[in-house]
Amino acid sequence: MSDSNVTQESIEKLSQAYREIRTQMSKVIVGQEQVIDHLLIAMFSRGHCLLEGVPGLAKTLMISTLARCLSMSFHRIQFTPDLMPADITGTDVIQENKQTGHREFRFIQGPLFHNVILADEINRTPPKTQASLLEAMQERQVTVGQTRHQLNDPFFVLATQNPIEQEGTYPLPEAQQDRFMFKVFVVYPNFDEERRIAKQTTGIHVEDIQPVLSGEEIMELQRIVRQVPITDHVVDYALALVRQTRIGEPGVPNFINEWLSWGAGPRAVQMLILGGKARALLQGRTHVSTEDIAELAMPVLRHRIVTNFAAQSEGITSDKVVERLVKETPSKEGELTSDPRLKQIFAA
Repeated sequence: MSDSNVTQESIEKLSQAYREIRTQMSKVIVGQEQVIDHLLIAMFSRGHCLLEGVPGLAKTLMISTLARCLSMSFHRIQFTPDLMPADITGTDVIQENKQTGHREFRFIQGPLFHNVILADEINRTPPKTQASLLEAMQERQVTVGQTRHQLNDPFFVLATQNPIEQEGTYPLPEAQQDRFMFKVFVVYPNFDEERRIAKQTTGIHVEDIQPVLSGEEIMELQRIVRQVPITDHVVDYALALVRQTRIGEPGVPNFINEWLSWGAGPRAVQMLILGGKARALLQGRTHVSTEDIAELAMPVLRHRIVTNFAAQSEGITSDKVVERLVKETPSKEGELTSDPRLKQIFAA
C-alpha cells in the first residue's frame, strides 16, 4: 500500500478531531492524558477498551465525557449480580396485532443497541451475562432466539472494573478479555492534578461539553487508519513481540518460559498494528514505526498473557514481563533479523 492512500488532508482531519476531543475532555477530566490517548486510539482503530482502577479515579466520568464529545447515542449499563443476558441484548415479547387479532413476537431492543456502551463494573455480573457481550463485541450483532439483530455502527464498548474488591465478583475469562483491544490502568493523579480536581469539582460551575464528531465522521476516520502503510520490518517487530510470549516455542526467552503459563494469540498482532497506525496518524505521520508498536505493547499484551505461580510468588506482573520483553527485543531492522534467537522465532 502506498503513501498516496493517506493524504495530508486526512492526517489533518484526524489530528484536528483528536485535538478538539482532548480540549473538550480537559474541561472535565484533569490529567490522565495517556488513558485518554489509549481510548481515542482504540476508538479510531474500531476496538474496545477495558479500564481498570480503584474507585474514585473518574473512570466512569471519563467515558461519559468522551461520549458527550461524540454525536452518537450512549448508554451506561451498571453490571450487577442479578443482571441477565436479555437485560442488555433485548428480548422477544408477544404482542397482539390489532388488525388481524393474531399474536406475534416483537423484538424489544436492549441497551446494546447504542453506539457507545459503558459496561460499568463488568466483573460484578455472572459469566452468562458477560458472555452475551462476546458476540456483540466481535460480530457487531446479537442473537435472540433464532434471529440475528445487527448492532449500530460505529459500536464501541468501554468497560470498567475495580481490582481491589474480589468478593462477589466474576473475573473476566481470557477469551472475553481478548476481545478488548486495550486494557488500560487508571492510576492516582499527582499532587498538582489532585489539587485542580479538588478546586474544580467542589464549586458550582458546570462545564459545557460540545460534540466534536458524528458517527459517520468516526467511521470515515476508522477507514483512514486502516489505509496507513506499514513496512514488513514493523510487522515483523510486532510478530516478534507476540510470538516470544508463547512458552515452549523455539527462540522464546528463558524468562518467558519461567514466568508465563500462557501467551498471546494472533489478535494481539492485529491490535498492535492497528493501534500503531492510529498512533502514527495522531502524531502527524503517514507511516508506522517500531516505537508506535513498543509504546502500545503494554495495554495490548498485559491482558493476553497469563503469569504462572512462580512469577506471582516473586511479584512478577504481566506488565513487568512485557517491559522486559520490549527491552530485550531489538527494534532496528538489521538487528532484529540477524539475532540468532529471533531467527528461530521467524522460522517457527
